[in-house]
Amino acid sequence: MTIFNKDIFGLAKENSFFRKEILTNEHSQIVLMSVEPGDDIGEESHNVDQVLVFVEGEGEAVLNGERSQIQANSLVVVPAGTQHNFINTGSTALKLYTVYAPPEEAPGTLHKTKAEAVAAEAHEH
Repeated sequence: MTIFNKDIFGLAKENSFFRKEILTNEHSQIVLMSVEPGDDIGEESHNVDQVLVFVEGEGEAVLNGERSQIQANSLVVVPAGTQHNFINTGSTALKLYTVYAPPEEAPGTLHKTKAEAVAAEAHEH
């Protein structure tokens, strides 16, 4: 088990990569994300629970077709099996960190861009 005690808001704000895994333990994982203006995370569903905390920017959350606004300091809980997407509707990067329980991404996952993430996911399937 890795002990983690860092400024998560600072790490999330400094991150410019689309997806960057920073900690994976047996039962949970922390991933930083940065979504460019006009882009989105991509509609998806996981077999794990996910908690997202937004630290900069603004956008829209879509969970099972229901839309709501998100901004800095928003927390969104996505239960396993929920179809979801997060869209950056602002003029700056939408920055967040997310906690998966149990882990969803491979330890060390780093996708500099959404295109890299899409290509990696296509390769996995």
